[in-house]
Amino acid sequence: MAVLLALAAPALPASAAVRPAAARAAATTAAPEHAAPGADGPAVSAEVARLLAEASKVTAAYERDRRVAAAQRVRVQGLQRELDARRRELAALHGRAGKVARAQYRTGGPLSVTAQLLLADDADDALRAERAARQAGRAVNQLLRDTDRAERQLKTAAARARAAWRDLETRNTRLVELKRALEARLERARLRLQAEADRSVAAGSCRGPARLEQPAPRVADSGRAWVAPVAEEDGYVLSAGFGGTGRHWARRHTGQDFAVDIGTPVRSIGSGRVHAVACGGPFGIEVVVRHDNGWYSQYAHLASTAVERGQRVATGQWVGQAGTTGNSTGPHLHFEVRLTPHLGSEVDPIPWLRENGVVLGTAR
Repeated sequence: MAVLLALAAPALPASAAVRPAAARAAATTAAPEHAAPGADGPAVSAEVARLLAEASKVTAAYERDRRVAAAQRVRVQGLQRELDARRRELAALHGRAGKVARAQYRTGGPLSVTAQLLLADDADDALRAERAARQAGRAVNQLLRDTDRAERQLKTAAARARAAWRDLETRNTRLVELKRALEARLERARLRLQAEADRSVAAGSCRGPARLEQPAPRVADSGRAWVAPVAEEDGYVLSAGFGGTGRHWARRHTGQDFAVDIGTPVRSIGSGRVHAVACGGPFGIEVVVRHDNGWYSQYAHLASTAVERGQRVATGQWVGQAGTTGNSTGPHLHFEVRLTPHLGSEVDPIPWLRENGVVLGTAR
């Protein structure tokens, strides 16, 4: 899917950045949890997740068929070249057969054999020559038949290959149309999801968690204790990094941003328990997880949550969907790794993840 890049990194107001740690912690966790400002929210979250999964399958099918169609096209071209070569060979053989026939006509055909025997100094040589000529003629005729049969077989194979290629092209055209329709539906659902999220943030109370159907564990993540907060196949781009400065932050950027589309699944980087779910404030909708090793991770600017406070989560489990709530100028995930649940105890998440075996993808 096309990645909607964040136009800029999320901002914390200057007042939020300079407040005492206790006040900042209270702001993070004080928002009421799981009220219901928009009853449609969980349903929209599930619809976005479903449409994302459908679009992913259609895209995978399109790419697979596109590769097969390209290979089939190459096969058709190869068969056509072979067919052209066989036709040239057949034309050459027809020419050779014509020469034999004309030679036989000029020498009188089979009647000349008697004359050759009568006039030859050695009758055995004449008979051997005549037999050789007949055998050559039969060989040429057999070769002509074999080549003609091979040509027919090649023509049939080429026709079938072309038909298969056309079928694949037609299927791909239908898949493109289906993909466009799905993307249009997905975009409308994303807008509804973000609108619901904005209403939650404005009300300062989170709607109930969306009960999203968790995907099967990825083979690449099997047995791993830690993973990236966004799966690589979801097409994230690393945008604003840890420690960045500028007009968007009172002092510095406290996490790592992942530019993604609204509704992109956000994963818990490791196993643990949900420490807090909050709505409102500079981080918008956010989830904080306390991991089994004592570290904390934060997932902010979400469009929805998929967990509730106190819930046990596994490595890679979806905790929410990315959005652009709070002080955000575009769809993205703001991700932090902290020593405590409070703002101010964060560390650079890139080297932390790397030390735990997780290497992130593209940066810009």
